[in-house]
Amino acid sequence: MLNPRYAFISASLKGEESKTVTSEHIDKMMAASNLQDALAIIRETDVGSYLEGLPVKTFDDLDQCLWSYLAQRIQYVESFKFLPKDIRKLSRAYVVKYDVANIKAALQGIAIGKKASMIPVGTIHNNGLLDELSKAENVDDLIQLLTKCKLGDYVPALEQYKIDKGAKSKLLVEAKLDGEYYKNMLNMARRIRNGSVLSQAFGLIIDLTNLQIAMRAIIEGIGTDATEFIIAGGYRITDKAIKELLTLKITDMPTKLEDAQYQDIANEVSTNYDKTKSITAVDEIIGKHKFRMLKEMLSPRVLSPLVMAWYLILKEIEIRNLRLVLKAIVDGVSVQEIKNYLVF
Repeated sequence: MLNPRYAFISASLKGEESKTVTSEHIDKMMAASNLQDALAIIRETDVGSYLEGLPVKTFDDLDQCLWSYLAQRIQYVESFKFLPKDIRKLSRAYVVKYDVANIKAALQGIAIGKKASMIPVGTIHNNGLLDELSKAENVDDLIQLLTKCKLGDYVPALEQYKIDKGAKSKLLVEAKLDGEYYKNMLNMARRIRNGSVLSQAFGLIIDLTNLQIAMRAIIEGIGTDATEFIIAGGYRITDKAIKELLTLKITDMPTKLEDAQYQDIANEVSTNYDKTKSITAVDEIIGKHKFRMLKEMLSPRVLSPLVMAWYLILKEIEIRNLRLVLKAIVDGVSVQEIKNYLVF
């Protein structure tokens, strides 16, 4: 039986897709000589309309506005009176990724004795404690704040950092924070409607993140030293299989992957790196394939929480592309130079 609540939210979010910034908008923005001309090109989009009435003078202003826009869209969806509980549950769990990013920034701020820059999205932000997080002076401050925001699952990783504050320890803590986030997302997916598909989607993200970690580690010559950074819970590649890949050369990796799509991705990265010798090829290529595969998996899904998962991913990519293009314009960098980083 058709659930009218899912029908309404599906129609609403799918309708929003037509108001997002497209590759055609980006192509036109690349010819803009200044920030105002670039923003005028996206005036008819939802984000362009949002930015039009704001006092944006610098990229830092714009950056905060773009993140605030994302937070506003999430809050807008969550404010629907008859929003299905599973959609709200997915949304609340998903945005913790920004809490993780902000915790990492806070750790960096503590390490260098400087107030950290925060993304105004996530549970900590929603609790009005983001400024307090940015001013944290030590790990105990972070732990108290996370406990206050009911993010206690992330405390054990920070407890470990209190014992060993070396550079490698910081990287391990960041990996543990990421691992905890994905574990929580997979646990959440098991408890909601169409959760099996969502579990596959997040398993795919873990797969490609691990593949990214492995390929970068091999290129950088650290190989098996990256074992501790691998995230458990992959969909098609077990963490054990990923760790075995760390012993290979990058040219040998494609043949060792069982999944045909992953073979193609690894081969594309290997070929591109061989030509350019640029490690950024790893992030560029895997990022584009990640978006494509998630789009194929989630975009057609309606009348389920998956419509919210796809909406969040789509809006994130929109913000990411805009930040890259507008930053290039402000800095006077040829937008063509960052074209390979854009994802559509």
